[in-house]
Amino acid sequence: MSGHSKWSNIKRKKEKTDAQKGKIFTKIGREITVAVKEGGADPSSNSKLKDLIIKAKANNVPNDNIDRIIKKAAGDSEKNNFEEITYEGYGPCGVAVIVEALTDNRNRTAGDVRHYFDKYGGNLGQTGCVSFMFAQKGVVIIKNEGLDEEKVMEDCFEAGAVDFNFEDEIVEVFTDTAEVSKVRDFLTDKGYELESAEIEYIPSTYTRIDDEELRIKMNRLLEMLDDNDDVQNVWHNWDNEDE
Repeated sequence: MSGHSKWSNIKRKKEKTDAQKGKIFTKIGREITVAVKEGGADPSSNSKLKDLIIKAKANNVPNDNIDRIIKKAAGDSEKNNFEEITYEGYGPCGVAVIVEALTDNRNRTAGDVRHYFDKYGGNLGQTGCVSFMFAQKGVVIIKNEGLDEEKVMEDCFEAGAVDFNFEDEIVEVFTDTAEVSKVRDFLTDKGYELESAEIEYIPSTYTRIDDEELRIKMNRLLEMLDDNDDVQNVWHNWDNEDE
């Protein structure tokens, strides 16, 4: 689940295999478990859980699976053993990378992430070394199946969005971080089908990689991070639209 602001390019670049879908189910399930333990099992009063249910459905997680995860987390009296950790580093050619993890073993996850960076021509840095190149924004993704751009623009700004990007398959709606849930609810009430509603890291500048070997290494770094069960999201500023 890696991304930057050019959402459709990253997330629709290739069809997911069954194995990749299984990884996504596992990651979202872990996020749902933590959200329930922190905010309760009712999505009407737990905004984070509500966002994750939308995300799960957009990734074709069956409703029965979602309900089972929520019920199991709500009935489990043990405390939340998962810790949220953010790593920052550089990939090949100085590409800025932010890794968000949810782990029950900090040492294991840190070791894995450091290994991936070292192996594929990057280096893991200190907290703050690249995050200044990104801005956190709410991003609501609407499925675009024959939508009218003027009507979407009108509804988005009425909802409280600060910007939007109309593409063939999706519409990216940008909000202040505190407004993402309000905008999500407004657009849902208007009848739009949402892919996701999350707070994301949007890069202020992008970095190109012209060397083919280094492009392969950067792709491999992102694949290894995405394949790790502890890693929930990967944000980067690689301008890879031509890949």
